Amino acid sequence: MVVLLSSMPFESDRILADLKNLRFSEIAEKKVYRGSLSGINVILLNTGVGKINAAHSATIVIENFPVEKIISFGIGGAYPGSGLANGDVAISSKEILGDEGVISSKGWEGLEKIGIPLVQVGRKKYFNELPINLPGPFVRAIYPQGTAHELPLHNHFKVKSGAFVTVSAASGSTQRARELEKRFSAICENMEGAAIAQVCMIYNIPMFEIRGISNTAGVREKKRWDIELASLNCQKAVLEAVASLK
Repeated sequence: MVVLLSSMPFESDRILADLKNLRFSEIAEKKVYRGSLSGINVILLNTGVGKINAAHSATIVIENFPVEKIISFGIGGAYPGSGLANGDVAISSKEILGDEGVISSKGWEGLEKIGIPLVQVGRKKYFNELPINLPGPFVRAIYPQGTAHELPLHNHFKVKSGAFVTVSAASGSTQRARELEKRFSAICENMEGAAIAQVCMIYNIPMFEIRGISNTAGVREKKRWDIELASLNCQKAVLEAVASLK
């Protein structure tokens, strides 16, 4: 069973409309939709915004269903140097918690400064960065013209793989966006992905993230955003990704 998690209903409305044999239930006052896509059993759930909602939602589905994979998806802000524009699609190669750590007079430092990892698997300790291992069929579905680090034109939008930063406070200025982009060598930011990745690592469940670009991070003028196009293209990519996992 593949679980699809987006924060808000508008990010998943097309996928919900495509679900076959649709039925739903409620867990912890959250609607859990069940059905199939391309012959694959899926669960669709809207987590709500932010890390806590995302981690809670990932946990309740893992605890209540036989989950094999989780795909986190939705809209996100591209960092200024990413080469991504509104409507393009970003795929995570690494999940980073961008806030956790210490802020001193010297600036921000990550959890390694404290010495306490977020997750430990065997002897391997993970602090702010959590790895993502994309399966071959998934990569070929999303990148039909090349490898995961190329930028093919895909149904009139670009697709790019790179590091994602999960934040509690979205970048409200270009200066802040460039600061995070440089610090983490990242391509976009969101408010849920790394929290889901952390839960999945605890349960040893593969997790991938897909984001449709709605705006350039740091740009808060909504007339320069395109949420509808970002959500549409992201859901197209999610549908292809699910079909690749058969």
